[in-house]
Amino acid sequence: MKRLLAASAARTPTFVWLGMAGVIVLDTAVQLVWKSVVLRVPDSLPFADALAAVTGQPAFYLLLAIFAAMFLNWVLVLGQADLSYVQPITALSYVSVAGCSALVLGEHIGLLRGAGVALIVLGAWLISRTGHQTTAPPSPLAASDPQAGPST
Repeated sequence: MKRLLAASAARTPTFVWLGMAGVIVLDTAVQLVWKSVVLRVPDSLPFADALAAVTGQPAFYLLLAIFAAMFLNWVLVLGQADLSYVQPITALSYVSVAGCSALVLGEHIGLLRGAGVALIVLGAWLISRTGHQTTAPPSPLAASDPQAGPST
């Protein structure tokens, strides 16, 4: 059983691993930049003024650029691996966000948050031991696509 799990994880292409690492890095950057943008907006502003204050910051446009890069990266990764494989592993961004929030923003990570982070790491490790792509029949959505041609 141990060999089967190790062999399954070993078949995941380097591109998929790099793409998932990219998702984690980009998501962590999004969360930190987003928080820094929001911290510069007073709580007492009405919604329209708060929105103007957010969109008036250069960091907001950096945030949009990171979102665009993350979208492109997701498209590339999901073309090579199952969502049910990639999404749980990229949940490691919760771990990196927690760590960076503590280091950069001075947030406190208590015992319960630490335990939650440990469970996320365990879950991602377990998922990583499985195959990255299901070999299943085509999706029913593909059969309903008129450009896909007649089904047999």
